Amino acid sequence: MTETLHALAAHARETFGDAIAGERITHGELTLDVQRASLLKVCKRLRDDNVLRFEQLIDVCGVDYLSYRAEAPEGARQGPRFAAIYHLLSVSRNQRLRLHVALDDSLPMVDSLVDLWPAANWYEREAFDLFGIVFEGHPDLRRILTDYGFIGHPFRKDFPLSGHVEMRYDPAQRRVVYQPVSIEPRVLVPRVIRDVQGRTSVAGDTTPGMEEAGQRREQLPRMSRATEEGFGDRKP
Repeated sequence: MTETLHALAAHARETFGDAIAGERITHGELTLDVQRASLLKVCKRLRDDNVLRFEQLIDVCGVDYLSYRAEAPEGARQGPRFAAIYHLLSVSRNQRLRLHVALDDSLPMVDSLVDLWPAANWYEREAFDLFGIVFEGHPDLRRILTDYGFIGHPFRKDFPLSGHVEMRYDPAQRRVVYQPVSIEPRVLVPRVIRDVQGRTSVAGDTTPGMEEAGQRREQLPRMSRATEEGFGDRKP
């Protein structure tokens, strides 16, 4: 398998030249870093070349490297924030290929592949809706998952969890209206910690600790003996 991937990478370098910015083999698949301006030319050759013959486009997605760049160790990837990822399949040769296209941070834009693979239509609409990637030449680049009045792109790393606007029904106007979100943004990530005796506490919580909670429980008023006996006489 590895020899086949190396042979495929060598043929791609020889065929596309400077259009390929880099390559790597991970998880048993070859990834080619394609120059944005050369994407259409490269994909057409990948589909029509008798040696390559990648007949099918099976997925298109976007990537936002914002938090990755911030959290990555020194010396790690420091490229553009956005990228478009394409997964190709050669049915006749039983091979898969991944294309990675780096995009501009300010306006991520790349050529549409709908004319080469019609299956790219809804894939590109999804990447536009969720990441804000603009596919130039797409015949109908509309949102596909969020509402038409939605503001922003929810898969971007800087998109707030509460969103920007909320939708509600206004009985006075008898229609659905949009308004600024009224939810106070909070980030709650509880971590359950259990000690050796099996007692449970939540890290970061402002509730009293285990010992204080136990003391408060002992201070609660106990039931009278008559009440306790009354409960004791009851049968399940």
